[in-house]
Amino acid sequence: MAAAAIGMVIANSTLAVTYTTMLHTKIGGLDVLHWINDGLMALFFLIVGLEIKREILIGELDTWPRRALPFIAATGGMIVPALVFFAINWQTPETWRGWAIPTATDIAFALGVLSLFGPRIAPSLKVFLTSLAIIDDLGAILIIAIFYASGISPAALGLAALVLVMLFGLSWLGIMRLTPYLLLGAMLWALMLISGVHATMAGVLLAMAIPLGNSQAEGRGRHHASSPLHRLESTLAPWVAFLVLPLFGFANAGVPLWGLSFEMLVEPLSLGIVLGLFLGKQLGIMASVAIANSAGIVRLPADATWREIYGVAILCGIGFTMSLFIGLLAFDDERHIATTKLAVLIGSLLSALAGAALLCKPRPRPA
Repeated sequence: MAAAAIGMVIANSTLAVTYTTMLHTKIGGLDVLHWINDGLMALFFLIVGLEIKREILIGELDTWPRRALPFIAATGGMIVPALVFFAINWQTPETWRGWAIPTATDIAFALGVLSLFGPRIAPSLKVFLTSLAIIDDLGAILIIAIFYASGISPAALGLAALVLVMLFGLSWLGIMRLTPYLLLGAMLWALMLISGVHATMAGVLLAMAIPLGNSQAEGRGRHHASSPLHRLESTLAPWVAFLVLPLFGFANAGVPLWGLSFEMLVEPLSLGIVLGLFLGKQLGIMASVAIANSAGIVRLPADATWREIYGVAILCGIGFTMSLFIGLLAFDDERHIATTKLAVLIGSLLSALAGAALLCKPRPRPA
């Protein structure tokens, strides 16, 4: 968030031209901004994919009862923001491509805000938010792959499929060395870049092929040095957290504010994103959780109050990374991109502040 703030400050200073020139400098056929958004962000999606696979196999999503509550909550939390966006943008078809922007949750920032409250928050709530955000990320990945592919090259896509078969073949043969997976993963990324399906999807597909190894047999939540998945995840995690995501925020949050008017903030695209994130997310999650609980098909997080669940639902409106990413895929004109960035920042900030304000109240003491 600090990196994003610095990017915005620079974009509105005398260094704005230098900032823009640097981001559009060509290196190896792609400009710096594309290397960040298509290249480095593939590592972010690789981490997301590894986390999804680990949680499904040996983590908090390893059984259907465990998946039910976050799955239902995430589904409601994606459908309602999209409906809010469409309701506001119905008269402006040129903005419809942005419908998926408010459906995403930024797991890192949402968990970061929740972690500020330490032991005052029931551990089950952190598990609930993590599981919900992981399923939300999976939904966002599917949306990107299905709705934001363009200029498909059948030949490149066919070769990418062949490389993917080779990756799963390595896993089936029980190959535990990471080197062949990473080499084929680099080939997969290059082919996806050419194919028209967004190159970052290569990270998710590679993650699905990385074997978990002995961890799957030896118990939930354990990390083993012999597990290729755990080794890769632990190696990449600090680089993604402290380099890739800050660079993404710095490069993409730099919105020039001169010329900004109140009309821009209340136009359908901006309102659809802000209200989708801030209101749609919380309404979708709370309504789906309440209905599922009334039907008796889910169990609520242990020791968590409805107020705390509501606070978590509000925090899920922090879209930031994934929302900005989808916005860049949805639009290619500068005005819509600038409006999208500003709206995502406003909606995410409102969700963070409102969620934190609700959760900062002390928990009721037992009688």
